[in-house]
Amino acid sequence: VIGHPRYQGSKRIAIFLSMPDEIRTEEIIKDIFKQGKECFIPRYKPLSNQMDMLKLSSAEDISSLTLTSWNILQPRDDDSAREEALAGGGLDLIFMPGLGFDKKGNRLGRGKGYYDTYLERCMKHPSGKPYTIALAFREQICESVPVAENDVQVDEVLYEDC
Repeated sequence: VIGHPRYQGSKRIAIFLSMPDEIRTEEIIKDIFKQGKECFIPRYKPLSNQMDMLKLSSAEDISSLTLTSWNILQPRDDDSAREEALAGGGLDLIFMPGLGFDKKGNRLGRGKGYYDTYLERCMKHPSGKPYTIALAFREQICESVPVAENDVQVDEVLYEDC
């Protein structure tokens, strides 16, 4: 990931904080700050399909986040001091999680449509849609995954041996 040309050329990057069954992202987050890039993480809005990407000030800033009922660390709902990516310069790159992927770029998420809805918002931003890279285990690559009309394909799926 760290040697990927899209990563190297990006300044504003959104990345998920790993759940136990996902690719570990801690080292990537540390590298984002080491490289002087800006890092944004998801804040999911409960009982909706809305998500914002909020800026982290450092890798250590993760320790200030709260755990949701889904066991995901994210900024508190009343944390209004953080920049939302689309309120500023947009995003260059989004690293995306998922349950399954196919080689056509289709992604099976957790069913709420958070990333699809967020990418629709990105397309309306002056900076346009960021490049999207899904991070996966080899076992998550399928022949095909079910897709709906509003599902947005990822630009690239990275997994071991790809």
